[in-house]
Amino acid sequence: MSLTFNGWETLFDGKRRLKPGQAPKRGRGYTMFHGTHKSNAKAIITSGFKPSAGGTLGPGVYCSRDLNKATAYPALCAPNDRVVFRLLVRVGKVKRIDGQGMNLINTWHQNGYDTAWLPSSMGRPEEDCVWDPKRLTVVGIEHCTDTQVKKDLENLIKQRGKGVSVSATPSQAECKICGKSTQPQTAHVLQKCWGCGTLICHFMDKHVCRDKS
Repeated sequence: MSLTFNGWETLFDGKRRLKPGQAPKRGRGYTMFHGTHKSNAKAIITSGFKPSAGGTLGPGVYCSRDLNKATAYPALCAPNDRVVFRLLVRVGKVKRIDGQGMNLINTWHQNGYDTAWLPSSMGRPEEDCVWDPKRLTVVGIEHCTDTQVKKDLENLIKQRGKGVSVSATPSQAECKICGKSTQPQTAHVLQKCWGCGTLICHFMDKHVCRDKS
């Protein structure tokens, strides 16, 4: 029986977040934020993100480690209609877009990168563009002024976390797949591996497909 790596190996920094100028490292998972209209929020949780056709960094799903930037989106939207997701983002191979990297500002994915990172500069907050929506997992609601909408969305996130087994202590939970403890509001979402079909969790540190041939 041979082993074929077809997933990821991820190192998590606990609850620590990168500083504004600190580059995301390949293969790590980070907390980021994404702002959307509250009318789109349920569809994103249940069906996933739909990449934008374009933008500063070209096609992809845009997010940021800067909460203030995410809270300002969508731009043409009343503040009370905005919802900001808290995400777990598996960045994969990252291309820094500045200096010499500017020549790949719209073609980074075609050159083998999974995420483009535009550092903060001259008062402009940093932002990231992720090519594959499956690299982003909604784990919570960071901002929503409508209390009922926020509650409904948080419940929907919990319902999507089918692999979470809640222990006797309501504030604790443990994922059946990755074995990590988590808060109920950050229930883990499971899916089948695109390589071998095994049920996997986005919070797994490593997944290796087994080749039965």
